[in-house]
Amino acid sequence: MADTRPASEAVIQAARALGRPVTADQAALLAAYLDQLIKWNKKMNLVGRSDWRAVFDTLVVDSLFLADFLAGLRLADKPLCLDFGAGAGLPGIPLRVLWRDGDYWLVEVREKRALFMKSALGRLKLPGTSVFHGRAEDALARLERSGHHATADLILSRAFMPWKKLLDFIRPMLRNEPDRVGMAVILSNDPPPDEADIPDGWQLGNVASYPAAGDERYFWSLKVV
Repeated sequence: MADTRPASEAVIQAARALGRPVTADQAALLAAYLDQLIKWNKKMNLVGRSDWRAVFDTLVVDSLFLADFLAGLRLADKPLCLDFGAGAGLPGIPLRVLWRDGDYWLVEVREKRALFMKSALGRLKLPGTSVFHGRAEDALARLERSGHHATADLILSRAFMPWKKLLDFIRPMLRNEPDRVGMAVILSNDPPPDEADIPDGWQLGNVASYPAAGDERYFWSLKVV
């Protein structure tokens, strides 16, 4: 029978096996998220996998390494971050267990997934982490009305749309001030593009790769110029 109820110690061992250790407190939060995800998944097929270890090894693994990648970027102090197409909170919710800078908004148009994320965050009580249920193009306008800045410091995407199309879509949403310039971070199964393929107005920044599910995955950042 599949192991569907994660325990903190099992999460610690799973993270160690992937090469990115976590603390006991982090493991407890990750276990709580995975427990709720598996329960909801039985009713609404959020991730298509039935046991927590498969989810951890194939999906949460992204969050483990993304936390270190973001920590290495030159982001503004207390950045406003948007996660487009957040789905069931992957990579965003496990990421916030490990990386908690600024305000982080999980943006998701599908109601059931947004409802799940709100439920999970209500249990985990991660600071500075919220869900926006609606279209990505409406997120900043809504956040501005609640007191946030009109543009974001960081926008993340994994398969929200092809990366070149994404850059056109998000450029007006990113800050572009002399002392505060926005960034995009792409999560991909493919290597980053050559600099010659980067559209005008963007500069390729940090690049990283990591092992996941027997293959190699990539992050890369792009800065508005």
